[in-house]
This record gives sequence, structure tokens and C-alpha cells, in this order.
Amino acid sequence: MVAELRQVVEQQTQGQFTIGDRALEIEPMRVPDDGREALPRQDLFTVRQALARLAEDIGLRRSAVENARWTASRWPKEHRQSGVSFTVHRVLGGIPDEEERFAAIKQPPEGKSRWTVDDANRRVGRQVENPASPQEKITAIHSLARDEEVAAVVTSDFLRRPAVAAQVKAEDKVRVVKEFTRDENVAVTAVTGLLRRPDVAFKAMSDDTARHQVNHAQVERSRQARDQFEDTSPVAPAVRHIDRTVEFLDLVTACHSFVAAAGRAVPGLRDRTLGEDERTIVHENVAKVRATLDWIETAVDTGKVDMDGELARLLKGE
Repeated sequence: MVAELRQVVEQQTQGQFTIGDRALEIEPMRVPDDGREALPRQDLFTVRQALARLAEDIGLRRSAVENARWTASRWPKEHRQSGVSFTVHRVLGGIPDEEERFAAIKQPPEGKSRWTVDDANRRVGRQVENPASPQEKITAIHSLARDEEVAAVVTSDFLRRPAVAAQVKAEDKVRVVKEFTRDENVAVTAVTGLLRRPDVAFKAMSDDTARHQVNHAQVERSRQARDQFEDTSPVAPAVRHIDRTVEFLDLVTACHSFVAAAGRAVPGLRDRTLGEDERTIVHENVAKVRATLDWIETAVDTGKVDMDGELARLLKGE
């Protein structure tokens, strides 16, 4: 059966070349001003009209006649290979250099006795029908997933496969997560879930910027809740008085705690000489304490609690 069908294919190849040769006699290939030979469906309008009439006269589509004409133009009779299908001739016709083209069709891929359409497509860098290598499979997937809805479903399905997700590079995973969390609602849900994992929360808070943003968010949320309470609650005036009392007690307690702690620690230095590094550390902390006490006095006397840049840097240890 294979031998019989190869004869049929050979007959079809000869028939296709005959159609192409006759179409070339009617309309020879023309070279536009840019010096490049026109591809099928890119000829002059008058050429397309003539080929359309020929196609109607022989009962074929114009595109079939155009392809046959172009392929015949790429393969002079002396360079056409018996046993090689017309389709392979057409695909290999895409090799620009004539010498390379004529030599290629005589040399099937290594380990094979004849050309296949997929091998011809590989030779000219086109997508194959039956992908074999990983890159060919990737190309096929990209081609099938050009539609955004299809791509979204395929991506979701792939990422549900642990073995697939495990092979994705770390930087690619980060990029995917960033892309998926552009939507604020999605980002909030994702971050909330991640921070419930102790190991993730610990590592995240090791980043100074992330820790600062979390602290800032907590303060801001408390401020917003307080503002809303003061704007809407009928008992807000009484609570404000209690708040001030609590703040006063907190401040006095902090001062008492510091004095008591210092009273316990300083006597222990009797007859003891600290090393240079130890003295440096103590002096740095005393400076922070002095600056903090000045800040407390300013806040108590004026009600202004904003700290200047120098104090902020000092308390951060900068």
C-alpha cells in the first residue's frame, strides 16, 4: 500500500509542477522594485486576475494555482527530485539561497532516507505538525494559546500541577505573582494568606521596607478607626478625656520604669571598669535616652509629638 501510494504522490507532484509550469508561462514571476520575488497572494492585481481566470478554467482555487506557480519558479526542472513530494518542494522552496536550496533537497536529515513535511519545516524554521523537541512543543503550545482566554485557562491548569510549578524558576514565579496581584483585591487576599504562615511572616518582616510598611499600615489603620469613632460615636468626647488620662498614665509609668531599671543596674557598676566597646554602647544609648527625654518634654509642653529628622535617625541607630 505504501509503495502504491508513493506512486500516487509522485503523480500528484508531477501534476502540481505541470500546473505551476503552465501558470508561469501565462504569468512569469515578476520582481518588484524592492528586488524581492513576490510570494503567493502578493502579486500585482493584473497577475492575480489572470491566475484567478486560469484557476476557474481548471476547477481549482486561485491560491492552489498561485502556490503551484511559485513552487515551480523555485525549482527548475533539473533540480526537482523524484520521490520528494510537492509539499516538501514547496516548503524547502523557502530557502533563499539557490545553491543551498538545491543541495538541501538532495540531503535528507541525518538518519532518514527521505524528506518528511515536518523535517522540511524544521529546515526552514517553521512550526511542525508533530512537535518532537521541547522547544517545538513550547512553540506549538504558544501557537494554540494565542487567544487570551485559552492562555489563561492553560496557565491556570499548568500551575495546579505541583511538578510543573516546582520547575518554574524562582524569578519567574515572583514575576508571575506580581502580575497576578496587580488587582488590589487579589493582592490583599494573597498577602493575608501568606502572612498567616509563620515562616513566611518571619522572613518578610526581616526586610526593613516591608516591616516599615506593615507598621505604617497598622498605625494608619488605627488612626482611621479612631477618626471614624470620633466622627460618629456619641460617647467620643468622654472617651477622649479617658484617652488623655491613659496616655498620661502610660507616660508616667514609662518614666518610673526607666528610673527603677536604672536604679537597679547602675549600682552594679561599682568598682567595675567597662571596656571601650561597652562604654561606647552605653554612651550611644544614653544619647538616645537624652534625645527621647527632650522629645517627651516638648510633647508635654507644646502637644507636638512629631520628631525631627535627627532624632528619628538617632532612635533608628543611624
